[in-house]
Amino acid sequence: QVRLVESGGGLVQAGGSLRLSCAASGRTFSNYYMAWFRQVPGKEREFVAAITWSGGTSYYADSVKGRFTIYRDNDNNTLYLQMNSLKPEDTAVYCCAAKAYRGSLKYDQISAFDAWGQGTQVTVSS
Repeated sequence: QVRLVESGGGLVQAGGSLRLSCAASGRTFSNYYMAWFRQVPGKEREFVAAITWSGGTSYYADSVKGRFTIYRDNDNNTLYLQMNSLKPEDTAVYCCAAKAYRGSLKYDQISAFDAWGQGTQVTVSS
């Protein structure tokens, strides 16, 4: 199973930017469909963004479209999430997720992924 470790979270003012990283180890990273989800206490985990194994196609939740960018570096086994124009409602624990699959996937579904990181906290102050 691939191991995932997130970093890059922190406290930022509204309108600011952060870049999250997800370092993968243990398996061939380029075989994995990757995604970011986020969770607020008391709420269900929600889809943020996903990217195919090659990085050629990406998908976004409507709430982050135009502000967030997901990308990956397969040579360095790392997934990224560039977050710009942050809003207080973006405050959450952000987790990366992986699925060893090169076909099409229900990328916005938690059940589609079988490996998860522990998460990194992002707090956006108003």
